[in-house]
Amino acid sequence: MPQLPDPTPRPLDHLAELAGVAGRGEAPALVLREGTLNYNQLRQRVALLAGWLADRVPQRGARVASWAAKGELTCLLPLAAARAGLVHVPINPLLKRAQAAHILGDCGAQLLIGTESRLASLEPNDLPFGCAALTEGEALATAEGAGRMLGPSEVDPDDLAAILYTSGSTGRPKGVMLSHANMWLGAVSVAHYLGLADDDVTLAVLPLSFDYGQNQLFSTWYAGGCVVPLDFLFPKDVAKACAKHGVTTLAAVPPLWVQLTELDWPAEARTPLRRLTNSGGALTVELVRSLRDMFPQTRLFPMYGLTEAFRSTFLEPALVDSHPTSMGQAIPFAEILVINDAGEVAADDEEGELVHCGPLVAQGYWRDAERTAERFKPAPAASRYGGMAVWSGDRVRRSAEGLLYFAGRRDAMIKSAGNRISPQEIEEAALATGLVVEAVALGVPHARLGQEVHLVVRGSGDEAVRVDLPKRLQRDLPNFMQPQVIHWRKAMPLNPNGKIDRTALQLELNQEFGA
Repeated sequence: MPQLPDPTPRPLDHLAELAGVAGRGEAPALVLREGTLNYNQLRQRVALLAGWLADRVPQRGARVASWAAKGELTCLLPLAAARAGLVHVPINPLLKRAQAAHILGDCGAQLLIGTESRLASLEPNDLPFGCAALTEGEALATAEGAGRMLGPSEVDPDDLAAILYTSGSTGRPKGVMLSHANMWLGAVSVAHYLGLADDDVTLAVLPLSFDYGQNQLFSTWYAGGCVVPLDFLFPKDVAKACAKHGVTTLAAVPPLWVQLTELDWPAEARTPLRRLTNSGGALTVELVRSLRDMFPQTRLFPMYGLTEAFRSTFLEPALVDSHPTSMGQAIPFAEILVINDAGEVAADDEEGELVHCGPLVAQGYWRDAERTAERFKPAPAASRYGGMAVWSGDRVRRSAEGLLYFAGRRDAMIKSAGNRISPQEIEEAALATGLVVEAVALGVPHARLGQEVHLVVRGSGDEAVRVDLPKRLQRDLPNFMQPQVIHWRKAMPLNPNGKIDRTALQLELNQEFGA
């Protein structure tokens, strides 16, 4: 594997060339249902798709969106769009029409490529003016028919390469702007601290619209390894795929790990595994022990990240048994400071805000100066990088031995089954039905999901309305946003300012459900 480079972006450090660093020509790079692409074929397919995109959408920096399950196009499009000087906007395939339409309109997409069923669900005004929509098959067929191969990119590594939409604690999803250098260095960093090599096989089970999911591709290809994308229906499908493909690297979020530890893994699935990685929520001590018991020879990497800076910390596998609740230390290219309420670097074991500095910091939120200013601020004076930093809002403490520990969240984000969910988005959907006049969405601790969504509403409460509301929400919201419980109230508690007292409601639900 290439030596860890200086984090200062170089002219060739752009996303499109990740697959050209270490991959051997005939070595497998991408295992698809219809066959396997080696590195020579991968590079050719990226060049072909990039050439077609450059002709189809000639404006540099234009946004190209994808809304599809895992396949050749969704795996190659991030690299091809980058080579063509375009900005890729992956839409989570679990989202439904309303959420997809918001993202398309917000980013001003000029091209959408998706599965036929998803495109058919769109209504006439969902596409921005001038935005074309093509199925995956149409896109690949026309690219092959055009036959133009686009050479290596010459874009500036600081140019925008992707917009990843992530929910905030309030409002609709916001687009995090990532440069070529952000994504390139993220791949380099992860490949190095995981120790990925050219004989590794990564099972990509996470959504490719998720930064953690995308990096499964990028870090593996940077190291010259092979990626096997998998959209699974049942947890047992993951174990079967591990056995079938000799998987060495498996990344997941805590709720999936819980399900995977409940399976009876055959030896042929467990033996090849070299590393397990976790992000999207903390592992419990019990889950760490279960994973260590089930995979005793496999290295376990607990990690912490946020889309605004990709990844911040990881815990060395050698420390997992002795420090199972730690977030670890900064990943390569990241500088992590703990800043107390006085604005100074916190002392050992003093709680403060996690501030991420360095070249992995994103460029802000797409066309949202107000929310960008709230999260992206000048780095603390103690930073060796300076520039802009991500002030996470997460409260942590650093031990005398330099390990970080999570203390709590400052915002109201609901984190369920590895998904970051905006309470306001659920509330807006409930109010839009016209069946309720007030709505508050909250996360209640849950052993398997991390948090489950509860919705407190005020309305008539008639039986017909109680039956109709969940049906309407099922139609308008993706499955992972669906309230597990809807609580009907005749009145909402108010705080001294006359606003709904969310804290009182949260306390009430926590007490009622034994949290």
